[in-house]
Amino acid sequence: MSRKPNVIYVFGDQWRQQATGYAGDPNVKTPNIDALAKESLNFTHAVAGCPVCTPSRATLLTGQRPLTHGLFVNDVPLHPKGKSIAQAFAEAGYDTAYIGKWHVNAGGRSNYIPPDRRLGFEYWKVLECTHDYNNSPYYAGDSDEKLYWNGYDAITQTRDAESYIRDHDKDSPFFIMLSWGPPHAPYETAPERFRKLYTEDSIELRPNVPDKISTKTREWLAGYYAHCSALDECIGQLIATIKQCGIEKETIFVFTSDHGDMLGSQGQIKKQRPWEESIRIPFLLRYPGLPNWQPRKTDAIIDILDMMPTLLGLCDIPIPDSVEGLDFSEHIAGGDDPSDGATLLTCPHPFGQWTANDHGGKAYRGLRTKRYTYVRDLQSPWLLYDNEKDPYQLRNLIGDEEASAIRKELDQWLQKKLEETNDQFLPGSEYLKKWGYHVDETGTVPYND
Repeated sequence: MSRKPNVIYVFGDQWRQQATGYAGDPNVKTPNIDALAKESLNFTHAVAGCPVCTPSRATLLTGQRPLTHGLFVNDVPLHPKGKSIAQAFAEAGYDTAYIGKWHVNAGGRSNYIPPDRRLGFEYWKVLECTHDYNNSPYYAGDSDEKLYWNGYDAITQTRDAESYIRDHDKDSPFFIMLSWGPPHAPYETAPERFRKLYTEDSIELRPNVPDKISTKTREWLAGYYAHCSALDECIGQLIATIKQCGIEKETIFVFTSDHGDMLGSQGQIKKQRPWEESIRIPFLLRYPGLPNWQPRKTDAIIDILDMMPTLLGLCDIPIPDSVEGLDFSEHIAGGDDPSDGATLLTCPHPFGQWTANDHGGKAYRGLRTKRYTYVRDLQSPWLLYDNEKDPYQLRNLIGDEEASAIRKELDQWLQKKLEETNDQFLPGSEYLKKWGYHVDETGTVPYND
């Protein structure tokens, strides 16, 4: 290859790992993503270690943990300690682009984001945050004029990304991030032709959805899946564009998410929770130009924390010293898994829907290994699941005498990771005080639309 590969990084907001055809969901229609999975390295155990919007995005952009970059709640500003992912790519000669949802600037979700707050992205069609997908504003380039995507924003954003790819100078590499707002709620707002694909009475629920919310969950899922199918069509169009441009072999294509969505499982909603539907995300990486490329599945535990160093490693770009994640590029090329088989789960300060009503929001630290989920709250061990024997996490083993040995082993493993990362596991109020954040009665940093 005469130059470094292009990178196209596409991610939905709140798209859980379970909600694709290739992952075994019996309801959702994702034929283009299923086809992509057959051509990709499928990380079957990809995880969002701090499963909520702003923390995940800040970790993606910096390769740092939430207690390092300081964004462990939503709607606070990112001031990186070290190079961002776009700055690292730009220094290596890449053109950089970002399209869609940002959500790491604060200062109001619909306000203009000046160039010095864009962390090295040059091409820019972005809004901090909106979930009004059919009336979706953005700012382009250095103009503070508020523009609007035509129709359903993800479709128009995808077309814009396709135009960027087609128009780009083939002699220089590019790095583009396409950040969709769906399938995040509101679930019922996908284009009608996708909503027609699903009826509530035909939805098959996961066994961990309580009967008392089954009707509501089917309603949510019908709309959620409609968003997923709309985005699946967008994926198909992006892959077709890559092939039409003749850059298939020199392009790394990633499909993933920032975190999952409970959607009624365990009687819970949204994210932040340590259960599978919240922490597990899809992660497909396709790079047919890599020597000895072989599509396959891997159960290596990769976290969003690891995505920046992994992409830089694949492109032979120096990884900044500030990065705390692991480089999986050699594993992608056929080498060993660089991890110890587990990643940290972190909720320094619960807020919003995680604390409202009866959802029992807790600060926690935990481990997701290839087999187990183990979680402690501030007082004591809280959750232990054997995910091989109990994939829907129906039986909490934390108090079982028969599980005492593995509980002790996992607790020691967790403590070791906390010490290695200098995480003292303090109450959330201590972290709020350290970073100077002020929250409302739900623990949420107030924001303006």
